[in-house]
Amino acid sequence: MPAIHPAPQRRLLVFAAVVLASCIATGIAVAAPDAAFDDAFRHFIIASGGEKSAVDAAADEFEALLKTEPGNPVLMGYAGAAGAMRAGTTLMPWKKMGYAEDGMALLDKSLAMLNASHDAPIQHGTPGALEVRFVAANAFLAVPPFMNRAARGAKLLDEVLASPLFAQAPLPFQGNVWMRAAALAAKEQRTADAQRFLNEVISRNAPQADKARTLLKGAT
Repeated sequence: MPAIHPAPQRRLLVFAAVVLASCIATGIAVAAPDAAFDDAFRHFIIASGGEKSAVDAAADEFEALLKTEPGNPVLMGYAGAAGAMRAGTTLMPWKKMGYAEDGMALLDKSLAMLNASHDAPIQHGTPGALEVRFVAANAFLAVPPFMNRAARGAKLLDEVLASPLFAQAPLPFQGNVWMRAAALAAKEQRTADAQRFLNEVISRNAPQADKARTLLKGAT
């Protein structure tokens, strides 16, 4: 393979930098490396399950990833959601509010960043626009009622389900959305809707199918 001379090599580096800057300026996200994203995502899922010891790891890792890829709304959404979860790790009221408000602000910013370019997959083959909305919906539905986020969270969840992009999303993501929609429907005593969402998980044989079957048995 012929060597690249210094002058052309410098031009290539400048061109690459210009392209990256253009992506950030226009809101086109470049995916974070899978390994780094997977580690942060694993801690996020553990933290979401109620394990407080994983919250700081998830928040710190997504914050670090966001610093390297500030134009990635998916990373911003996860950083905001993980930051908001930090409110549950302290007994200090002012810290609780600070973490929650900072996390909500990042989530709002990630939603405001979305444009048509984010309909493409960003992380793990999932359309970025859907993942950001789903992460925000989960976070908004989880915060205390006095923060007045539940209605917007429910709206975002409906938007994900109604999006034509949803059918293109990976099955594990679809399963998570159906399970969350079923939980919300059950909470609101919309039993038929809850059963419908659980049956979607089962009929598509999503990874959450066993859990959906167990919940469906309890709902009948």
